[in-house]
Amino acid sequence: MESTFKHIWSLLEKHGSVADYYKAECEQLWNTYTLEEQRHIYRAIRDKLQKGGFVHYNPVLAIRDNAPKKRLPLTLTYRDYYARYGTTEEQDGWKMVKPQHGNVYYEKK
Repeated sequence: MESTFKHIWSLLEKHGSVADYYKAECEQLWNTYTLEEQRHIYRAIRDKLQKGGFVHYNPVLAIRDNAPKKRLPLTLTYRDYYARYGTTEEQDGWKMVKPQHGNVYYEKK
């Protein structure tokens, strides 16, 4: 599979980034994101540049500034989960959480 890093790097280089000095660190950061997150970052930077908006010249900061904000995990109570799915079996990415003290709930990250 072809790396998506060359695309973001090309975009940042054309912007005048302090390129080669940060390239390894930038690629390492880039690879921590999912493909969906990488696409979001690329589009956000591209769109800002096209509109004359500010994009940091440090490519690492440019990527971090334009990364999607991490969502908190979704949770459902045991009762709500059962009402939605009609079962207590895990599905659709939901996982049962059984705390040592407290009520069972379901979480989706």
